[in-house]
This record gives sequence, structure tokens and C-alpha cells, in this order.
Amino acid sequence: MSLKSCVLAVLAGMALPLTVWAQPRAELTIGMYRIVAEVAADEPSRERGLMFRQHLGANEGMVFVFPAAGRQCMWMKNTPIALSVAFLDEAGRILNVEEMAPRTLDSHCAAAPARYALEMPGGWFRERGIGPGTRIEGLEALK
Repeated sequence: MSLKSCVLAVLAGMALPLTVWAQPRAELTIGMYRIVAEVAADEPSRERGLMFRQHLGANEGMVFVFPAAGRQCMWMKNTPIALSVAFLDEAGRILNVEEMAPRTLDSHCAAAPARYALEMPGGWFRERGIGPGTRIEGLEALK
């Protein structure tokens, strides 16, 4: 392999992480916790989600904004890190929280019609005692 080929291979490998992080971000709050969440508001970004991501910071995640409240489900295809997902109603109240194992195709669904889903590092909600009924602030700007 030539030097030029090696350089191109390295640059190609770097392109995916840069593309993945090119999402708009929103600041959300849950009580005293501040979250910086990438926003997945269109079909391609919702389909891609956090696929191929190797790491999330302690208070970083991704908020999925759906066109309307409905039966929303998530999976972990091509996602190498454990995640927790909170499904939220139109008002931003948590309906249910699911723990999702890496690289699985199991469906994790909202317990009732959900307008949003917030993915955070595995165990994030449980470790902070955050569950159903808790309201997440900052979603109104994403409608």
C-alpha cells in the first residue's frame, strides 16, 4: 500500500465521526442536571441515531424529535455502547425508561404515545433516580 493510499484510508476513517457529530445540539434540563443533546429531528438523523459512536460524555445524549406522538421504538443496531432511553410525551414528561444493550436488535418501545425519546449513557436515568413522570425542560424549542 502506498503512502497516498494510507493517508486516504486514515482520512476516510475520520470522516464518519465528523459526520456523526455534525448534528445540531440542544440544552435540556432535568431538575439540577444539564444535558447537551444532539438533535435528531429528521428521518435520516433518527435512523442513524448514535450508531458507530464509541463514547458519550456523562451528560451528553441524543434527543429524537418525532413529527407526532405515536408508538416509538428504538434498537441498538451498530451501536457499540450501552444506552438508556427515556420516552417522553408531548409535554416532555417521561413515560418510561429502557436500558439497551450494545449491538442488539431488540425493540425498546414507549409505554404510551411518545413525541420524543432521549438517549443517554447506559444507567444514566437510574443512577440519578429519574423515572416516569419527571419533566424534561428545553424541548419546547425543538417543536
